[in-house]
Amino acid sequence: MEENYLNYPKHLVAVDCIIFGFDGENLKILLVQRNFEPKKGEWSLMGGFIDDKENSDQAANRVLNSLTGLENIYLEQLNAYTEIDREPTARIMSISYYALINIQDNIQINEKYSAKWFDLKDCPDLIFDHNAMVKDAVLRLRRRATTRPIGFELLPEKFTMKDLQNLYEAIFDEKYDKRNFTSKINALDVLVKTNEKDMSSSKKGSFLYTFDEEKYNKKISEGFMFKI
Repeated sequence: MEENYLNYPKHLVAVDCIIFGFDGENLKILLVQRNFEPKKGEWSLMGGFIDDKENSDQAANRVLNSLTGLENIYLEQLNAYTEIDREPTARIMSISYYALINIQDNIQINEKYSAKWFDLKDCPDLIFDHNAMVKDAVLRLRRRATTRPIGFELLPEKFTMKDLQNLYEAIFDEKYDKRNFTSKINALDVLVKTNEKDMSSSKKGSFLYTFDEEKYNKKISEGFMFKI
């Protein structure tokens, strides 16, 4: 059987990571400036080849950790990209992942990758088929954010209702009525209103909230459906 495998072509398999963040106003994407040919000096997603002793999930986590130093962040497999001519140097198939991180945690980005955060709306043209990967990731993010509370992965532990509205407006690229949005969020009953206030926006201040994951999981087990 092993001899039969030798008759088949061998291809390289990589992972590419679409890393999203949120700065309080805009949805961001973390890109790296390529330091080798082909396309040296151009902007790219963070990626790498899958090692012999790891699966694609492990490779994606390793790649993300090498860039951000973070572990246990939201990471979801997105798609496989297998076009024959997607890269000019070799037949390389890529499995894409998207990640959600809170960039307000003062993340220390590894300097060797020449990485930079860009507003998603103003990001540069990317190499190979990375633009298509980003487009697919945005569509997946929107679908997930509609029916799951993954948006909270992009926020600090404590946030205002305005922060939450800004986030969903950035994800879906549309404006919401403040009263209707607040009413819809309160109806979900998955937030805890703290006694603390954010005093940066006004003299009166805005109450801070936290996401009650334990309560959310209990509600889900009882048939609750999260829907924005």
